[in-house]
Amino acid sequence: MSHEDEPDIHTYLAQFDDIPGTRVYTATRARKGYHLNQFAMSLMKAENRERWKADEAAYLAPWPMTEEQKAAVLARDYNRLLDLGGNIYFLSKIFSTDGLSFVQAVSTMTGMSVEDYQAMMNAGGRSPEGVRSIREGN
Repeated sequence: MSHEDEPDIHTYLAQFDDIPGTRVYTATRARKGYHLNQFAMSLMKAENRERWKADEAAYLAPWPMTEEQKAAVLARDYNRLLDLGGNIYFLSKIFSTDGLSFVQAVSTMTGMSVEDYQAMMNAGGRSPEGVRSIREGN
């Protein structure tokens, strides 16, 4: 394949958006979620966690995040936060502050109970059978 036959970077990266149920953390998402992820990382400090728990909206106010990002944080809408540039490893600081384990938090993202999600993962995860492409529906 010659260089001219290769897809451009935007075409290549757009393919990631065609994977059902998956959000690939790209450079575009990283830029979009920079302040969101910095906020989440701030919760690594005990004094910040206490300020957050005392008044979440007040703690979020000075962060230069979009209103949509702030609303998704307050709603604990982790799927939306991923769409808005959140990185699951940074977002884990939020659910850890809430006292949730990774399994508990991630199960909320699947629509499954914690028990059903844990059983699925213990059995090897999601089946590779099924819809493999959003665009093609197969």
